[in-house]
Amino acid sequence: MARRDVPLTGVERFFDPDEVIVSKTDLKGRITYANRVFQRVAGYDEADLMGAPHSIVRHPDMPRCVFKLLWDTLAAGKEIFAYVVNRARNGDHYWVFAHVTPSFDAEGRVIGYHSSRRVPERAALDKVIPLYRQLLDIENSHADRKQGMEAGFAAVLALLAEKGIGYDEFVFSL
Repeated sequence: MARRDVPLTGVERFFDPDEVIVSKTDLKGRITYANRVFQRVAGYDEADLMGAPHSIVRHPDMPRCVFKLLWDTLAAGKEIFAYVVNRARNGDHYWVFAHVTPSFDAEGRVIGYHSSRRVPERAALDKVIPLYRQLLDIENSHADRKQGMEAGFAAVLALLAEKGIGYDEFVFSL
């Protein structure tokens, strides 16, 4: 059964606050490294992950506009912090506070990406979860997926403008 055919269980998985989920990808987002914590929490063997797209753990409740923000930031050569809900192999889910950075070669060219994910604060998730639901509603209100993602992205930018803060400041204020 393909991963996307596995029904969501609604069961949240947890990992210890002193653990860090680590992965590395190439420029196309294919996994080149996954630590044992990632393998255990996501429910995949190393062989399943190597060369697979990092979207193998993408949860359908994760707004696409957040990934647009993430990829736009990485494309600019900058790091980003984000709250992400991931999907385990069996349909469970787990939340992470991700720190994603470009990886550079000796000449300063981006050669891939590095992500370290920690256990998020529950109080922050209490704010993030309803926000992500709103963003998903905006995205899903459009028949065209790209238009939906762009509308969600515009909503994020409007929220930041309303608060008069940048994305990083917003994330760390949660």
